[in-house]
Amino acid sequence: MRKIFLLLGFGSIVLLIAVGVLKNNDIEKPLLLQLKEKYRKKPIRKKVDHTKFEALNKDFKEPREVTEECEKCHNLTADELMKSNHYNWERAEYMRGRGVVYIGKKNAINNYCIASHGNEKSCAKCHVGLGLDKNGNIFTDPTNIDCMVCHDNTDTYMKAQEKGGEPVKTLDFKKISQNVGRPTRNNCGVCHFFGGGGNNVKHGDLEMAQFEPTRDVDVHMGVDGVNLQCVDCHKTEQHNIHGKLYSISSMNKERISCEQCHTNQPHKKDILNEHTLKVSCQACHIPIYAKVNSTKLYWDWSTAGKLKNGEPYVEEDENGNHKYMSIKGSFVWGKNLKPDYIWFNGTASHYLAGDKIENSSIPLVLNTLYGSYNDEDSKIIPVKIHTAKQPYDPVNKILIIPKLYDPNKGAGAFWKDFDWIKASEIGMKESNQPFSGKVDFIETKMYWPVNHMVSPKENSVKCIECHTRNDSRIANLRDFYIPGRDYSKIIDRGGLVLIILVILAVMGHGGGRIAAFYLRTRNIRSK
Repeated sequence: MRKIFLLLGFGSIVLLIAVGVLKNNDIEKPLLLQLKEKYRKKPIRKKVDHTKFEALNKDFKEPREVTEECEKCHNLTADELMKSNHYNWERAEYMRGRGVVYIGKKNAINNYCIASHGNEKSCAKCHVGLGLDKNGNIFTDPTNIDCMVCHDNTDTYMKAQEKGGEPVKTLDFKKISQNVGRPTRNNCGVCHFFGGGGNNVKHGDLEMAQFEPTRDVDVHMGVDGVNLQCVDCHKTEQHNIHGKLYSISSMNKERISCEQCHTNQPHKKDILNEHTLKVSCQACHIPIYAKVNSTKLYWDWSTAGKLKNGEPYVEEDENGNHKYMSIKGSFVWGKNLKPDYIWFNGTASHYLAGDKIENSSIPLVLNTLYGSYNDEDSKIIPVKIHTAKQPYDPVNKILIIPKLYDPNKGAGAFWKDFDWIKASEIGMKESNQPFSGKVDFIETKMYWPVNHMVSPKENSVKCIECHTRNDSRIANLRDFYIPGRDYSKIIDRGGLVLIILVILAVMGHGGGRIAAFYLRTRNIRSK
């Protein structure tokens, strides 16, 4: 009877294990297969043949003529786009301690090229309009919308340098207008891969290698894999593109996440799924960033302005990156970098033009990302931290927005005249900010969430890289206990003492039993 019960118990355990395995396979494996099938086999999209439209079969003299023709058919899109932050360079956001404010390129300050205000002719190369008015303002005329910059499928469309967003005049606008369609990585990347003034300068996880990357660089965008386009994840509703850039965003809404496709329990092992409560997918699946080309980690504006023989010059490092530019200062770059890690709940605060600096002796954080272990909405995310030394007014205690660009010498722009006082005076006046006439430099810091360059699963972060006392990836996050990394000397020493006492007790007990047996045996023999 006892053997029967043992066999039944053993059989029940085997059955439970089998059911668990089959359950996992039934639920999770098909999901992954569905995703692969959905994105690996690109659907054949029925594309309108714009060459058959008589209105487009003509030579366009101006790009606005193309926009006019687009809007005759797409008669609702102009209103949609002109309400978007892509066009307006600002949107209403709620910020802790401020309430609802308008934030965007118009008033946010970063620690790369500092600000767009007063430098629009240069910055607006990446605006979805066809130019600015004489005061550097965005046109409210619907014909100023640049349809081609996002929808050109010829890969020939190009914005002109320092023309406020105008395209190159010699382009074949007829050919481009007849070959428009869904935006590709080329359309998005021509701006977003080059933010901050060059390839991979800002983000670290968005660069020109992702025009045609391999799976090792980005498992989602890899041309040898599922070959996703940006808009496959960044869904768009009425020309409002989902996804947040937290240099100019502060609210936990309209974000995109890995869970949209992979759910919040994508793993076969429950212990890994439990991690998703507090650990973002990116924290484990993006072990390194800046995989192909270097990204900028430090920018020192205080060294800018040096000349050789009266002319500006450039110095490069061994990888061909600018390490010094007369117009911008000194730089430090990095490649194949481990991210830093912080808690983040999707909300942020920002330094806006004119904000007072309370303490100039410590680095000023320009975009504070909120989060903590005790916040139920927070998760550990990977970030790139960019530090800089940039100009500020030590009397008014505010950051300076200098006038950087002008096509002519003598207009006071720093990139032409190399005079910080003059450039600051003009830039602050154009920004409607006070200026004391004094220029100093302050250290600043920005956090850039790392969301791209996801690695193949076999290259994910290993458990031991975090659960260790030696150089843990999350060594800086000390507000919670993590096995393998954290310990208590009292508990550890107490446990060691208990182990020693147990060993001594076992040895004593065993020794006593052996001695008793020996004595009993000897007594029996002596009788």
